Amino acid sequence: MKRFKKIYIEITNQCNLKCHFCIKNQRKCQYLSKPEFQDVLNRVGSYTDYLYFHVMGEPLLHPQINEFIALASQRFKVNITTNGYLIEKIKNNNQIRQLNISLHSYDEKNGIELNKYLEDILNVIDSISFKNTYISLRFWVKNKNHKAMIDYLNKHYSLEIPYEIKNYKINNHIFINNFHEFIWPDLSNNFQCSIGHCYALKEHIAILVDGTVVPCCLDSKGIINLGNIYKDYLENILESDRAKKMLNGFQKHIKEEKLCQHCNFIEK
Repeated sequence: MKRFKKIYIEITNQCNLKCHFCIKNQRKCQYLSKPEFQDVLNRVGSYTDYLYFHVMGEPLLHPQINEFIALASQRFKVNITTNGYLIEKIKNNNQIRQLNISLHSYDEKNGIELNKYLEDILNVIDSISFKNTYISLRFWVKNKNHKAMIDYLNKHYSLEIPYEIKNYKINNHIFINNFHEFIWPDLSNNFQCSIGHCYALKEHIAILVDGTVVPCCLDSKGIINLGNIYKDYLENILESDRAKKMLNGFQKHIKEEKLCQHCNFIEK
């Protein structure tokens, strides 16, 4: 068994939206080049079988998204999280293991009507869902269009999905997933607790678009910089004193890093 259940790779930190619930990218906007992407794949190959193409940013903005999916799929199971606005770019792509669509990202101010937004998404889902792709329709934060979206899904799939439900199985490939609203980890937020556990460094790590290795996908600013995958072997990065201290702390339910003390993702 490989060390990590998954590794997040930020293929771009650029986004096409400015959602109110997002902490928003505060780093230089970049896109992974194909050589950089291939280099990362080679460096993480012995550590996981599952790749997630996001930390910050919208992965479908990347002009080579389908090529990146094809390259990664030769050795890994690829997972994509998207806001759904550019969903047509991956229509008929049958190499995605799981497609997470953040329906709570929808806002009429982005220039598309709700029905058109959902129609485009469901057209793509219907084109790939009979293959080996799992679809997660996500409502992770409150959205005023929640009921209208459920009504649309009910009509499309001839179902009676309740408005207030945590999770729901539409069929063997399509699921509705609700999750509590959380506070983005940030040194300046109002949450602070030094006691708690996390799966960072135990089950996953993240690699930012500039090669910075961080413990998890919520370190949006790269504050817990463990090293750079282009400048050092991943083995050395994970064996650093900082990484080992952090991991040992979690095993004792102690949050060693200040950023972790300002994170409540697992607290609820």
